[in-house]
Amino acid sequence: MGVFIRRANSDQQGITGLETAIILIAFVMVASVFSYVVLSAGLFSSQKAKEAVYAGLEEVRSTVELKGDVIAKAENGIVTNIYLSVGAHPKTEPIDFTDTTEGKNKVVISYVDAYQQVPSLNWTLTKLTQNVSGNGTATDNLLDDNELFQIDINVKPISDNASSDDAKLGPYHTFNLEVKPPKGAILTIERTIPPRMDKMLNLR
Repeated sequence: MGVFIRRANSDQQGITGLETAIILIAFVMVASVFSYVVLSAGLFSSQKAKEAVYAGLEEVRSTVELKGDVIAKAENGIVTNIYLSVGAHPKTEPIDFTDTTEGKNKVVISYVDAYQQVPSLNWTLTKLTQNVSGNGTATDNLLDDNELFQIDINVKPISDNASSDDAKLGPYHTFNLEVKPPKGAILTIERTIPPRMDKMLNLR
């Protein structure tokens, strides 16, 4: 019998050290790119979370709150004016309460009930307490956290434009007012007019 000798193909070659290095470098580059993408996504998410926290703090720091009762003035059994006393949370940012007299108001007061919706009512400002300058005069219309303003809202047009007697601001009528500062939370006030109509009413 002849001896069979298998000879290696001269075309087959092993993997050299240089090729191994190239493959490792490719793996490292792919891992680096993947790590960069993951880090970028994490930084973006952190930035968005920070913006959300700051936005929440700004909402809280620019919040108007009701101080005391809601008082209504009535004529001939119809409410014509509503008075609110408002203040701001401690450490709040100043809120511009320039009224609607000259159309330069920043705060908008809207009205809604079962019959109609008015996006903006006219109102005037009375400063019950306010920071004053050295000569004892009021400094501005900005509501700070240690000040108290009274808002006089003219709701007479609500009844003047009512389509029926039921839509007028008379006894048992329920309505909502929304005090909307330029930034910060909206102050929502819901009240019902009592059955007995005096000239001045406490809307509890």
